[in-house]
Amino acid sequence: MERKFTRILEKWEKDGAKKPLMVTGARQTGKTWIIRDFCGRQYPDYIYINLEEQAGLRSVFDGDLDPDTILRGMEQMLGRKISPDVPIFIDEIQASETAVTALKYFCEDKRDFRVIAAGSLLGVKIHRFHSSFPVGKVQIESLYPMDFEEFLTACGEEILLDGIRDSFNSRKPLPDGVHERALRLYHDYLFTGGMPESVADYLNHGKDIFQMDKRILDNLQPAYMADMTKYVTSPQESVKILETWKSVPRQLARENPKFRYNEIRKGMGKRDFWGPLDWLDASGMIYRVNKVELPEAPLRGYEDPGSFKVYLSDVGILTNLCGIQYKDMRQDARNMYKGGIVENYVYQQMKINHPDLYYFKPSESMEIDMLFEDDRGIIPLEIKAGRHRRSTSLNNYREKYHPPFAIRLSEINFGYADGLFSVPLYAAFCI
Repeated sequence: MERKFTRILEKWEKDGAKKPLMVTGARQTGKTWIIRDFCGRQYPDYIYINLEEQAGLRSVFDGDLDPDTILRGMEQMLGRKISPDVPIFIDEIQASETAVTALKYFCEDKRDFRVIAAGSLLGVKIHRFHSSFPVGKVQIESLYPMDFEEFLTACGEEILLDGIRDSFNSRKPLPDGVHERALRLYHDYLFTGGMPESVADYLNHGKDIFQMDKRILDNLQPAYMADMTKYVTSPQESVKILETWKSVPRQLARENPKFRYNEIRKGMGKRDFWGPLDWLDASGMIYRVNKVELPEAPLRGYEDPGSFKVYLSDVGILTNLCGIQYKDMRQDARNMYKGGIVENYVYQQMKINHPDLYYFKPSESMEIDMLFEDDRGIIPLEIKAGRHRRSTSLNNYREKYHPPFAIRLSEINFGYADGLFSVPLYAAFCI
């Protein structure tokens, strides 16, 4: 399946690969597949090593970390000659702290090395990395689950994609039949999510959402939890991480979805759960969106890190955790999770283009689901799960703060009137 991340890999190579490339991201997002596919197409030969599966290779990084010594050790372990111009892909690099440190010396060497690493930076982000991290000596990029644009491409819907982009740019509606077809695929995506294995299974079953193997998403949870044991200090910490993760659907279902520590476990608070929440954030399993006190530029200057919402990294995982059925997401359906699932979906699409997203809730009469900033100013974005047109909070915001325009995401077709841009939920990736 085509991934937009390939462009990052191609640009890295085109720019001369001056620094080793480190690809991070949550488990099962396709890091290994996309890098191996790129290397296989880009180079006549390359070296692949996995520091979790090939534990003996970690010893290559236990001595001197100059590239010649490392390459000589790899040759002896792999039983083949390795010239400096052969690219090296080091998978699960977090299994060896000294392997991460060694990237610095590949960067500083005058020879034209091509080194790509993939894995988790959990050990670094939660301050359990004891070796010297190569700050400024590596290019770090994150791979996210497939967004809806990639999903449509995988489904062979390039013509539909072109139509969605054209309507977004012209702000004119799609034909009703096309709009309804795009909505159906959007509803399917809410259940498949963007994990490549889940999307592939959907395609292998003829794009029939009811024939999908739900065990694929069921099995992600124990896989994630098994991975955490490599980084936690005690079984009690594992339990707290799991409790925190499982609390996200409940928290998103509330009228005010501000994250509350005391709702994870009664009688306990921030002191007990800030560590597990930080672990989940560092692993890429959740995203945090901070509140801003004022919608003024720069938004980052007005953020309140103590007030935030939490989303899961993939809407398919969230829908699976909620345990709802396909019919529960239809236009006329009502359930406690629907609004949170749709909001999670929008954030997943928006995060790729807008890494700095915020929400604004100064009073009960005004709540803006998302704010982002670009060269036009600060843009408010309201999210509706169905086809409702009433926008009291957004109207109050526009009257008070006078944004250049506002966006309402819903199941309504494209349209623009009086500074309000109506964007169908399936076109969130266009924003």
